[in-house]
Amino acid sequence: MRVFLVDDHAVFRSGVRAELGRESDMEVVGEAGAVAEAVAGIAAARPDVVLLDVHMPDGGGVAVLHGIEQGPVCLALSVSDAAEDVIAVIRAGARGYVTKTISGPELADGIRRVAGGDAVFSPRLAGFVLDSFTGRSPAPEPPLDPELDSLTPRELEVLRLLARGYTYREIAESLFISVKTVETHASNVLRKTQQSNRNALTRWAHRRRID
Repeated sequence: MRVFLVDDHAVFRSGVRAELGRESDMEVVGEAGAVAEAVAGIAAARPDVVLLDVHMPDGGGVAVLHGIEQGPVCLALSVSDAAEDVIAVIRAGARGYVTKTISGPELADGIRRVAGGDAVFSPRLAGFVLDSFTGRSPAPEPPLDPELDSLTPRELEVLRLLARGYTYREIAESLFISVKTVETHASNVLRKTQQSNRNALTRWAHRRRID
């Protein structure tokens, strides 16, 4: 079973790799610590299962799920047990959600189960998903925001980094794209959000807690 690791903490990835290395039926075929790196790596490695961190500096698990083509099954692996995080990644396409308190053997079992078609959740997290689909979710639905919703996953990544004060060159290096491509995305973001300049865009992003 081919597994790909996505987490922005290299030490944690090393620990997971070591744990899964004890399993005779599993092979870690790649890893990544950022969204763009993950999307490219998953496309190249063609894993069966992706272990996916929920929160990363450049967009996190939802951005990865939006960026990859159908194929691998994704299992979220996070320190967060917040209802909104669970619901967001499941709606984006993850097949399960477990917290990082899980043991190595339990994680391996979860990987086997999602690969076999099951949905896998840490205790109590499944209730968040059930509540969401029955209209009793403790996490409020995000308000409609047509301007924000019009952005592509890559444009949202660029917006986040712009809001943090990154230069175009720093964004290009972080996302493994050219400066010219960053400029194009930034121009599209300004147009779609109807902001006149970068300062206005940064304020717009901060009001929406995009950072």
